[in-house]
Amino acid sequence: MARMRQERKERRYFRDARSGAGARSGARSAPLPGERTTGRAGMIAAQVLVLVLLAVLTVRLWYLQVPMGDHYAKLAASNRTQDLIVPATRGLIVDAAGRPMVGNRVELVVSADFHALRKREDGGAEVLARVAEVVGEPVEELQKRMRLCGPEVSRPCWPGSPYQPVTLAEGVEPQEALQILERREDFPGISAQQLAVRDYPQGGSAAQVLGYLQPVTQEELEAREELRAQFSGVDQVGRDGVEAVYDDRLRGTAGVRTLAVNNRGEVTGVVREQAPEPGMHLVTHLDERVQEVTEKALSNGIKKARASGKPTESGAAVVLDVRNGGVVAMASLPSYDPSVWNGGIDQKTFDELLSEKAGNPLTSRVTQGQYPPASTFKVSSLAAGVAGGADLKGTYACPSSITVGNRSFENYEGTTHGSLSLHRAIVVSCNTVFYQLAYDQWKSDGGSAPTKEPADVFRSTAEGFGFGEPTGIDLPHEAAGRIPSRDWKKELWEATKDESCKRAEEGYPDVDDPQRASYLRSVAKENCTDGYRWRAGDAVNFSIGQGDVLVTPLQLARAYAAIANGGTLWEPRVGKALVSADGEQVRQIEPEKAGELPVSDEVLAYLQSALTEVPKSGTAAGAFNGFPQDEVSIAGKTGSASAMGSESSAWFASYAPADDPRLAVVVLVPQGGTGGETAAPIAREIYDGIYGFTGEKDDEAAEEAGEGGEQEEREERGPVEPALPGGEPRSDLPKVRPDGSFDHPGADA
Repeated sequence: MARMRQERKERRYFRDARSGAGARSGARSAPLPGERTTGRAGMIAAQVLVLVLLAVLTVRLWYLQVPMGDHYAKLAASNRTQDLIVPATRGLIVDAAGRPMVGNRVELVVSADFHALRKREDGGAEVLARVAEVVGEPVEELQKRMRLCGPEVSRPCWPGSPYQPVTLAEGVEPQEALQILERREDFPGISAQQLAVRDYPQGGSAAQVLGYLQPVTQEELEAREELRAQFSGVDQVGRDGVEAVYDDRLRGTAGVRTLAVNNRGEVTGVVREQAPEPGMHLVTHLDERVQEVTEKALSNGIKKARASGKPTESGAAVVLDVRNGGVVAMASLPSYDPSVWNGGIDQKTFDELLSEKAGNPLTSRVTQGQYPPASTFKVSSLAAGVAGGADLKGTYACPSSITVGNRSFENYEGTTHGSLSLHRAIVVSCNTVFYQLAYDQWKSDGGSAPTKEPADVFRSTAEGFGFGEPTGIDLPHEAAGRIPSRDWKKELWEATKDESCKRAEEGYPDVDDPQRASYLRSVAKENCTDGYRWRAGDAVNFSIGQGDVLVTPLQLARAYAAIANGGTLWEPRVGKALVSADGEQVRQIEPEKAGELPVSDEVLAYLQSALTEVPKSGTAAGAFNGFPQDEVSIAGKTGSASAMGSESSAWFASYAPADDPRLAVVVLVPQGGTGGETAAPIAREIYDGIYGFTGEKDDEAAEEAGEGGEQEEREERGPVEPALPGGEPRSDLPKVRPDGSFDHPGADA
């Protein structure tokens, strides 16, 4: 028995050892009641966790397969399809009658993948050499076009994004393009395709108004979401003119072509296709025939001024519809042909477009040029004088000069007209009457050191005429002009007093003319000590549009249009309507009223009466000698802006017919002489062309004829077809033909 008990103990000992509990540890083989409960709870928690994880997995699988099923199906399909953005056809730009100003033509274009060529060991030199041989261009030229434009990179270069195909050659012959397409292994990264290129059927006519296109830059892609969403790789955007302002509507909506692609990347078919939506056509207020007349008259006038010894090389002219602000014509010379931008521009041409020597042809002198308006500004000053207390029916002295402070202010060429009315002061353009009105008002305001807030009616009236701020025209980069004030004078003095004091001390040794140098030094001394003051000289110069007053020709045209229409200032508009490619959708571009002239009906009628006399018996009578005023009465005002050391700039601001105004015409010729001798004859030629009163003649005949012969030739040739019958801008919109072109006069010729 003892032995059996011993054996049982040994078996129990070895069993406990195998279970990890030594005899000496006191380990128990059976759990206590509390431990049995804890183990059961852990098992339950583990089971719950497993069930929750299974539920989450089930929900996730349902979400991926049901709500997100289409999304992932598309992703899967993308592994075997490729989307191709198809650019839309850009809308046309036409005149009010439907005549094309900017169109499209299709050309074969050879392009290069910038990154693909750069990745090659030789940077793509060998490939470009092959392309040059095919298209007949020097390889050096193609290499230049592959460079990205930048401050240190001369033209030609690529102004667009490096992710766009870089244009190497336009107008390529079909057989040349075929060589590239059939031998792709010899031309890696090179493509040839048909692309729409802007076409300018009228050449450089209205170039600054219409604008031009350039490739999309990387900065534009990053800044403009609508471009990124539909970027086709060959997109261009408007850079100036209405091409820029109406770019998003002219460009249209790109289409998407989904191509089936096999595992070797080869296209096997078209899966689906969303056609591009063509851009809308822009119908403008411009009239192509009036534009041609205006540009030709301006060019002829500049040539005549130069022939008479004037140093002018530029000019501006604008024709507005006085009833709504529509721009019927806008000319700025020198101009340029916008087709130079197609296919890249060389450095010489680019420099000329920006050159002062070449006359800055990119600049629109109508909207961006700022000049002293001279006597054309007197319409504002007359209204200001009356607002300040002058008697509209009174009589005023017109001496040859008046003395203000220690300076003498004179009439043009020292003329005198005795006593006259304000009406006559406008007709003969008497400066001294307006000098006195402004001087009296300046003294009434407290002079150069007013003790209370001055009325400054000359300044406030000028601002009410729309001067000193942009007109709001639908063209980019419009200048504001300048209406100087007491605050402006103080700011200018603070910015320039150091230089003025330096010149007051040192003088102007760099100026060759001793008299001019002495005058400049005296001005510098005055500006150094009290240049912040609004002095009497500032006030009287202001009254005749001289000194620091600056306006644009467009601002002046709008002001005279407002005088003509009864006092309404309109925001000028080039765009008239946007029309869909099929002609079904029309979005009118409504005229916007900008304000009212700050004058009474009595003063407005007085101004209209005075302006009507200027071309008949005043300073513009010579230019309009023989013009049929009984048929179309012209109202207007000449201006001659003088500047020390340079020739006067010629102005003529006008409207017609005086008894039922429809058109306002303003002409400016910088350094062209007086308004009566240079600007008014240009306006006369514009009116002649609009109403068809005289025939056109070549420049050589004009030079031989002289003034008397010119009149004789007019009589011999007689009337011609008017550019604008009845002087009435077209009110209805042109019709779109089934082929997408516009029905317009001469469309079938």
